[in-house]
Amino acid sequence: MLEDLSIKDFALIDQASLEFGEGFTVLSGETGAGKSLLIGALSFLLGGKAGVEQIRTGAHESVVSGTFFLGKTPQTVRELSPEDEPSNAFEWLNLHGIEAEDSRVLLRRVIRENGKSGAWIGSTPVTRSDLAEFSSFLIDIHGQHEHQSLMKVSEHRKFLDSYAALTERVAEFTSLYSELVAKRKLLDELNSDDRDRAQKIDFLTFAVKEISEAKLKPNEDIELDEEEKKLSSFEKLYSDVEQLNSALSGGEGEAVVSMLKKLRVIADSAASSDKSLQKLSERLDSAFYELSDIADEYKSYEQGLVFDPARLAEVQERQTLIYNLKKKYAFSVSAPLAEVISYCEKAKSRLEELDGSSNKKDALEKEIAELGKKVYVEAKKISEARKAAAQKMSAGVVSVLSALGMNGTRFSVQVAEKSGTDVTQKCGPYGIDDIEFLISANPGQPLQPLAKIASGGELSRVMLSLKTILCQSDSTGESTVGTMIFDEIDTGIGGEVAVSIGSHLKKLAKNRQVLCITHLASIAVYADNQIKIEKAVSDGMTQTHVHGISGEERVSEIARMLSGDTASAESLEHARSMLAKFGGIN
Repeated sequence: MLEDLSIKDFALIDQASLEFGEGFTVLSGETGAGKSLLIGALSFLLGGKAGVEQIRTGAHESVVSGTFFLGKTPQTVRELSPEDEPSNAFEWLNLHGIEAEDSRVLLRRVIRENGKSGAWIGSTPVTRSDLAEFSSFLIDIHGQHEHQSLMKVSEHRKFLDSYAALTERVAEFTSLYSELVAKRKLLDELNSDDRDRAQKIDFLTFAVKEISEAKLKPNEDIELDEEEKKLSSFEKLYSDVEQLNSALSGGEGEAVVSMLKKLRVIADSAASSDKSLQKLSERLDSAFYELSDIADEYKSYEQGLVFDPARLAEVQERQTLIYNLKKKYAFSVSAPLAEVISYCEKAKSRLEELDGSSNKKDALEKEIAELGKKVYVEAKKISEARKAAAQKMSAGVVSVLSALGMNGTRFSVQVAEKSGTDVTQKCGPYGIDDIEFLISANPGQPLQPLAKIASGGELSRVMLSLKTILCQSDSTGESTVGTMIFDEIDTGIGGEVAVSIGSHLKKLAKNRQVLCITHLASIAVYADNQIKIEKAVSDGMTQTHVHGISGEERVSEIARMLSGDTASAESLEHARSMLAKFGGIN
């Protein structure tokens, strides 16, 4: 459950601090006041995309933080390995070595004007993807236009699989199916025209031979470049070293080492007269020995310098060979030499696949037959689970729709088997089924595709029904999020339908925290708490203010939502009567 939210310099919000209670909370305000900014700030906190445009004009960064109560700490928390999937917030925190304090965590996120962002869970810095993954256990946000996803038939399968707790199982099936497709693709290649296969073998053989004969070494190109540079600039290098040797130890009188040698004698004499000069004398000794050593090394280096035009030609010839190999087998001539070496290894592996194809084909055909059977059997099992869940899901949606003012509506989750003659045709990456939601909103009318006939108001209510039964589908309650947010679920509805939605949200909030942005008073009056969003201009700057309201201020806001009138006695009395009737407020 979200307990508090702090926002600073986010979009039009200068600063806001809010506390959230249990039950049903509505967020209201005039059109354009910035109601969705609050949801935007929360989405940002939960790992949504961040951009510098979210920073309030004149500020250097946006900061959003929030405290979440995770519920009662489980008696035991599973010890997971990095490969395991956590099933609740406590398991996720345990897996990442983060501790909750009194079953609470503080999330914090920052976006700075240079585009860099940071995120923390407690005092631990995390990535945006980690933050999003963890927050998925805390909050479910139903976006303003999310009900439009019901217009996409491909999304219907996801709803059913989520309801039936099949999401992970289907993901495993997708991996198995992909393996089957990959093996069939390889078999098709092996069955391809012999001439085409022979050409591939010839090309790969030539490539392997050419690269292997070059006997390339890792980073050889870098080493050759350094050596070529040294050999090409031999005259300048020799001249520089010669000058250094002359200055360090050349002429007896002017050479640095000779001069330091004389200075050591004088410094020793001075130190014998004044002990305070002893350390300076010792430092001069150290400088003498260090420079003497340097002079010896430069002299040795000069004696070893030999111009070798034959080696230079050899290096340049080798560079040309590597350049040509990169041009053929690497992404570009400036690519690392490792790309050429890697190409050679991949070519060898490909040759092994293409050579002796008859034996490989026999083995591959056997693997495909076994894998195909496994895929089909698993697809049938998933299909059976879907069909069983589809009946319960259909009944659940109808029950909720009835409570939302759609009495007599029929809703069906249709699970139909794909057509085809073999496994890959009958199955897709998600199984053997074509899944679609059907609806009949009027008695006597046949079931028809939801995506084709439902109105905006009907889609909103169907989505709310789906959200409701998805929350109810987990009997243990361990993986169900504690907070649900609806951003203008009331799109396209009004009157008695709005009253039924308000009542439904109130009931839904008995077991979890529900937040809802609405412009309808008939929904807002059901709320346990109400937050008002207002836009104002201060010192020439537009700002959005957010604060909780109660008492007469709430009565005034409900009156505004009813008729746009916050002053007349009739509007205020109407607002009080609605709050008393539906919200239990006297």
